[in-house]
Amino acid sequence: MDIRPIDIEAYVADVGRRARAASRAMARAPSAAKDRALAATAAAIRRAAPALQAANAKDLEAARAAGLDAAFVDRLALTDKVIESMAAGLEQIVMLPDPIGEIGELRYRPTGIQVGRMRVPLGVIGIIYESRPNVTIDAAGLCIKSGNATILRGGSEAIHSNQALAGLVREGLRDAGLPEDAVQMIETTDRAAVGALIANPAHVDVIVPRGGKSLIERIARDAKVPTIKHLDGICHVYIDAAADLDKAVAIADNAKTQRYSPCNTMETLLVDAPIAEVALSRLGRIYADKGVELRGDDRTLRILSALGLPCVPATEEDWRTEYLAPILSIRVVDGLDEAMDHIAAYGSQHTDAIVTEDYSRAMRFLREVDSASVMVNASTRFADGFEYGLGAEIGISTDKLHARGPVGLEGLTSLKYVVLGSGQVRG
Repeated sequence: MDIRPIDIEAYVADVGRRARAASRAMARAPSAAKDRALAATAAAIRRAAPALQAANAKDLEAARAAGLDAAFVDRLALTDKVIESMAAGLEQIVMLPDPIGEIGELRYRPTGIQVGRMRVPLGVIGIIYESRPNVTIDAAGLCIKSGNATILRGGSEAIHSNQALAGLVREGLRDAGLPEDAVQMIETTDRAAVGALIANPAHVDVIVPRGGKSLIERIARDAKVPTIKHLDGICHVYIDAAADLDKAVAIADNAKTQRYSPCNTMETLLVDAPIAEVALSRLGRIYADKGVELRGDDRTLRILSALGLPCVPATEEDWRTEYLAPILSIRVVDGLDEAMDHIAAYGSQHTDAIVTEDYSRAMRFLREVDSASVMVNASTRFADGFEYGLGAEIGISTDKLHARGPVGLEGLTSLKYVVLGSGQVRG
């Protein structure tokens, strides 16, 4: 049911107060209790699959009636496969080590005290997201395991699905003896609730927005609470003159065509001039066969047109565009420095890769490209929490403070100094 409180500010403040109280209990919760909650939720998801799909059907019907496109409806659907993946994802989080309470860097000082740092939860995490109801489970699971409380605000298009899923999470928390208020869903579709949530530093420690650029820009502009976010995924692959061409073709193909919609998909291909003709002759045919529209600079156009391969002129705006579609911009560059200059000018500090067999150039690229993930001889599609061994991720951060790159359990924690003494006093 869509709750429409008379006073949105009061409603969100009450949710925040309850989350803050629950966060204290979650911070001291033993790993076994958190894991029981996750396992119980996974079992509940499987058991409640028919009810989840019934709730989801209401959202799908409304989405189709609103004329939303097929890709959007597909992201919204809770198919049998999606339901099983949500349950399995929670079970994977159970298997991850609990970071809370770890003490590292412990060392003696000349005074005899020991100084170290302990990993602790952030507190209350507000997560604002769109369309994909599985984010409800991913976000809740990571926050539970990392000892945080969370306030979830999903898109209005998934309201019935999200409420049903959040109810199962609260059931799992209750079964494990943990506070149900550790996971709360903002149950109104009124957009004023988002404004109230992101302006509530008394009760919310961090905001994580997941969605389109307009949503994230609004939150970055208006939030009074720190955010973990990225705006664009304008990812590059640079094929160096010293590249192994077979590797380069496989990587540049995969980085673009393995999936078009993720934020870690390549949007601009940079090719070193000495190998541009041979590299683009192979890649151009692959992209043409897969229906990828190519937009190139003058040198790219000359090479591809001579081969009878389709390509249209790239505009200045193309270099700045995250297509999320079968469209690719291509530029021929004169060496590593020009490639890095292009990335610095047009990139979004998300993920960039070099393909080369030259060790010195690879190391320069790693050091000098200022992105959250920088790769050598690998597809940008690997910029993902699961692929990095984090188990799961709550999002990607291109910020430089606190968390950067895929944000897993450790990204949802902080560090505090701890001091162990044996009666020392300062002279």
